[in-house]
Amino acid sequence: MKNYIQLITLVVSVLVFSCKASKKITTAIAKKDSVVTVLVDPHADSMRYIDEVLASMQKNKIDFSTFSGKMKVDYWDKDGKGPDLTVFVRMKKDSIIWLSINATVFSYEAFRVLITPDSVKLLNKKDKVYQERSVSYLQEVAQLPLDFSTMQDLIIGNTVYLDSANIISYKKETNSISLLSLGGLFKNLLTIGSENFLLQTSKLDDINATRNRTCNLSYSDYNGSAGFPFPTMRRITVSEKSVLDVQLEFKQFSFNENLAYPFPVPKNYTIK
Repeated sequence: MKNYIQLITLVVSVLVFSCKASKKITTAIAKKDSVVTVLVDPHADSMRYIDEVLASMQKNKIDFSTFSGKMKVDYWDKDGKGPDLTVFVRMKKDSIIWLSINATVFSYEAFRVLITPDSVKLLNKKDKVYQERSVSYLQEVAQLPLDFSTMQDLIIGNTVYLDSANIISYKKETNSISLLSLGGLFKNLLTIGSENFLLQTSKLDDINATRNRTCNLSYSDYNGSAGFPFPTMRRITVSEKSVLDVQLEFKQFSFNENLAYPFPVPKNYTIK
């Protein structure tokens, strides 16, 4: 089950859960952060500016009742490029995340997943196995307080793990603004557009230095056809003993349509 969950989290761009970087990589990134951020002075004008930036970011937060999409998943690890995946995702806000994970080259559905605020259900169609766990199992695998809302935001392209009450650094550039928040788990360095306030990158470093986790997420190719900007291209770089790169490209997406979430369990499947 654990291997399956790791595949699922990869697909939905939640590789954050298993990010573990070497001290060498973490040190290099930390040095870069010290260059691009400036300590916030405690004066009212600085705090007012940060509040204005956060308010502008909030206006770009994607709200929805339902979401469906088709994405192409490419990834590269120490062995080179992995097999292509096509993933269909459907969501009902605060209720259901439904995934169909397909092996592109063979055109068959390998896994089907149904996640609710309480449970995780998985059909391994290749091995004809059905598994069900509490949603807390995701937290055990991730070793993070992962909840359903965080998963929704990761898929939809909203900011995650941002402690807006603890912005400790910022810097204004010509085309971007950097904000550094210090949360209970992560230091989160956000880069957003200075004119449109759209999320460009998020770099998460573990507060606990002994764990040495780090993960970089980028968001681009915003499409406004739904009436608001939706990032159709995501890139995740995970540093561990080696580097893993994952690219998610949404080929199709729609919001607020009537959706079904089929999850039949065949009688001949083994239950584990």
